[in-house]
Amino acid sequence: MYEMTIRLQTGGSARLYEQIYEHIRTEIRKGKLLAGERLPSTRFLAEYLQVARSTVDYAYSQLQAEGYIEARPCRGYFVCSMDELAGVGDSDAPEDVGGRTAQDADRGAEEREAVPDGEDDREGEEREGDASSGRDISWDFSPYDIDMTGFPFSVWKKITKNILTCANSDLFSRGEPQGDYELRVTISRYLHSSRGVNCRPGQIVVGAGNEYLLMLLEKILGRHVRIAMEDPTYLRSYRIFRSFAYDIVTVGMDGAGMRVDALEREKVQAAYVMPSHQFPTGVVMPIRRRLELLHWAAGAPDRYLIEDDYDSEFRFRGKPIPALQASDELGKVIYLGSFSKAIAPAIRISFMVLPEPLLKKYRKECGFYSCTVSRIDQSILNEFIRDGYFERHLNKMRKIYRAKHDLLLEKLAPFQKKFSVSGENAGLHLLLTAKSPCGEDELVAAAARQGVKVYGLSQGAGNAGGCATVLLGFGGLSPDQLSEGIDRLKRAWEIET
Repeated sequence: MYEMTIRLQTGGSARLYEQIYEHIRTEIRKGKLLAGERLPSTRFLAEYLQVARSTVDYAYSQLQAEGYIEARPCRGYFVCSMDELAGVGDSDAPEDVGGRTAQDADRGAEEREAVPDGEDDREGEEREGDASSGRDISWDFSPYDIDMTGFPFSVWKKITKNILTCANSDLFSRGEPQGDYELRVTISRYLHSSRGVNCRPGQIVVGAGNEYLLMLLEKILGRHVRIAMEDPTYLRSYRIFRSFAYDIVTVGMDGAGMRVDALEREKVQAAYVMPSHQFPTGVVMPIRRRLELLHWAAGAPDRYLIEDDYDSEFRFRGKPIPALQASDELGKVIYLGSFSKAIAPAIRISFMVLPEPLLKKYRKECGFYSCTVSRIDQSILNEFIRDGYFERHLNKMRKIYRAKHDLLLEKLAPFQKKFSVSGENAGLHLLLTAKSPCGEDELVAAAARQGVKVYGLSQGAGNAGGCATVLLGFGGLSPDQLSEGIDRLKRAWEIET
């Protein structure tokens, strides 16, 4: 949420709501308020400015009427895209935007338009409505959103307060490059108990997001590496590897995950896989296929498997499946994980478990890099996990997500005449695959006309092919929103009840 500093003039000719309106309008036009940013609620801003709530309501209503902001049900007010204003000759338009020229800003806008919807981050980045549909999107079945209503804000505040109250100078020092040792001990214990991962604290590297950890991995594995990825795969990781000048080979999948027979035909050094819950297909890799991958990795000394275990905490049927790393006895698996989906998107703390041979290369090639996570944040997370709050939070969220998961499956029962449902029992999204020939874009567009946003499987990297498939995420929607959204999809896709 964007925090505003507005200086109101009580003795001037402009009324208070006009001053609020003009301030926000100017911030948007100058690019200081970006498209998709959430504005403070009318109640919060009124209390902050010490004015009547109706005063802020008037300002927001005017901004909404002029198309500067939009109201999203149950979420608040958000800044609309201002790309179309770039050429209107507004005198308020800046010559320089954040150190860039106006031409650079325009070029950035074009690049943003070129990014497909599938680029959205699994860690919960804000997404705008489907502008191409010409309608407001009120029901977003995003596979990336999570439910923040169950977050233990009071516990987090208490831990933060205690840590800052008892802090000494050591807490504000640089810290260890791999992350604080106490946190790495806690992570190693958690991974062993919950995922079966076998590692010591010295093998763990903590970083702010998987992007940073993959950057370190590029330094460790070397440049111009030939790497295999599942088809389809997670688009952000695909683009990160491509930015490293890696030679990327997409390998087809079957019902058990990446096909090892196809992988063996490719001369690659590493394979990036998501065995516990593949994104976006939702496939859970059985143990036999995992052992085949480990056998492939053992076939050459420089082969490795990169395991992205991004949402393994959420499984709704049966026991949790151990990580691929848990079956690795030869040090061939590089394990990646994050707390962003299990706790909150703002918790930008990820971790990487390196096999012993690569750990030596890390210390030689990357040991001088400082940890990118604040020591205060590391201390808060360490206490949150160590003292059992994380486990209680996970248990609570599993119940919440299981209820949404079951409700969604129940509401999708009438769809099974035209679609097959897959990807259930794990993760925060399901897949609908059309049984008859139809276009994926056609399904997405029809949903958008009903104010519903769904996500096409083909938006992932690679060439999935096959029948039209859409992803339905349920993490960020309330039960009422899920029910209404599915009812609208029935009308959009002409589903008989």
